Amino acid sequence: MLYFARGCAFHPEAEEELARLPDGEKLAMHHAVEKLEALGPRLPYPHQSGVKGAEGLRELRPRAGRSPWRALYRQVGGVMVVAAIGPEAKVNQRGFAAAVKRARARLAELEEPRRRQKGARG
Repeated sequence: MLYFARGCAFHPEAEEELARLPDGEKLAMHHAVEKLEALGPRLPYPHQSGVKGAEGLRELRPRAGRSPWRALYRQVGGVMVVAAIGPEAKVNQRGFAAAVKRARARLAELEEPRRRQKGARG
């Protein structure tokens, strides 16, 4: 089940990761999500960017990239799904790579039923 916030949804485990951030970073992440909700895929750089080596995955960059944390997301249908929260790559490359791996696995779980449903309509 996803936690919805207007045009964005949080994977439950991403919501837990968000809750563990320091209060100031949590607030900055909420502001970044509000911008994503308002502008969707039109949200410009430096507020978001593509994740190198992870096609279709985007990183939400709180404080226009000055935060040490990132929300990893992808548009699924008409909803932006935040699948993981992790450290910024330059701050903690290993932690960022682990967050990317978690995000990809969580998104694959969400997208699998949609693929099966499309295939059944054939």
